[in-house]
Amino acid sequence: VLYGKAYDLTRFGKVHPGGAHLIYDNAGKDATALFDPIHPKDIMDKLLKPSLTMGLVDPATIREEHIAKAPAPAQAAPKKKNNASAPQEMETEFVKPPLSAMLNTFDFESVARETMEPQAWGYYSSGGDDEITLRDNHMAFQRITMRPRILVNVREIDMSTSYLGVGASLPLYFSATALAKLAHKDGEVAIVKAAKKAGVPYMLPTLSSYTLDEMLAARAPGQHLFAQLYVNPERSRSEEYVKKLEAAGVKALFVTVDAPQLGRREKDLRHKFTQQGSNVQSADEEEGEVDRSQGATRAISSYIDPGLSWEDVPWLKS
Repeated sequence: VLYGKAYDLTRFGKVHPGGAHLIYDNAGKDATALFDPIHPKDIMDKLLKPSLTMGLVDPATIREEHIAKAPAPAQAAPKKKNNASAPQEMETEFVKPPLSAMLNTFDFESVARETMEPQAWGYYSSGGDDEITLRDNHMAFQRITMRPRILVNVREIDMSTSYLGVGASLPLYFSATALAKLAHKDGEVAIVKAAKKAGVPYMLPTLSSYTLDEMLAARAPGQHLFAQLYVNPERSRSEEYVKKLEAAGVKALFVTVDAPQLGRREKDLRHKFTQQGSNVQSADEEEGEVDRSQGATRAISSYIDPGLSWEDVPWLKS
């Protein structure tokens, strides 16, 4: 039972992102309190066929023993300092520093490593195989230098620019990254709002945690967005998605062409993916067509068409 409705989750339980035991252990119970902090309220209506909604439940019939309870959190053994010459001391629990203490992107990365779930960190931080290209990317960026201009009046600095006719307060934008809920429950909706506050564009991801409608609804008046597209093997799904973007006034479409299949990220592969998946794969989840046994990367790869080629460009332009 969720939000006063009873659902038949017998089949869906087998492909539930958090594992079948969460469904079957709470069968016959009101699981709203467990469900609400993690999922959008309307996800059941979008994910399940109408025939799986069994009807309304009279709240007067629900007693205390019918309400699903969260299991007690497992207490990890405290880490100990390895110092042979001194008595062993307990390490204090990691405390997230204030935002004002974050001076560069590496600061954010170090905090994320301590605070994110292992499978989420494995997905976000990993590169393919031995991560040679990931390291090369870091080194290539470090080789970029700037030639200073001397005796230029810098009392007032204007870093504003524009991308494809869309203004930006500085020459940066939020690029599309999948599954933002892995990092925070507000996911892409929070990024839409942050982009407006920062005065820069945001490229909406195809494989988002939130629905396209939810991301678009988070826009402020006059806010412009871009969108990224992973082309699906079933072209009609991509066509429907692009038409929704056009109708909503999204300004540009960025087609991902360098990832016909996502890389073999070993840190990610070590974790079975149990978090909420991408919204556009909801129907695939129901049919059990999403491989969650090899991390988040493999789970979302099934959405991407490995056959995309130059021959598809006329179709894209149409």
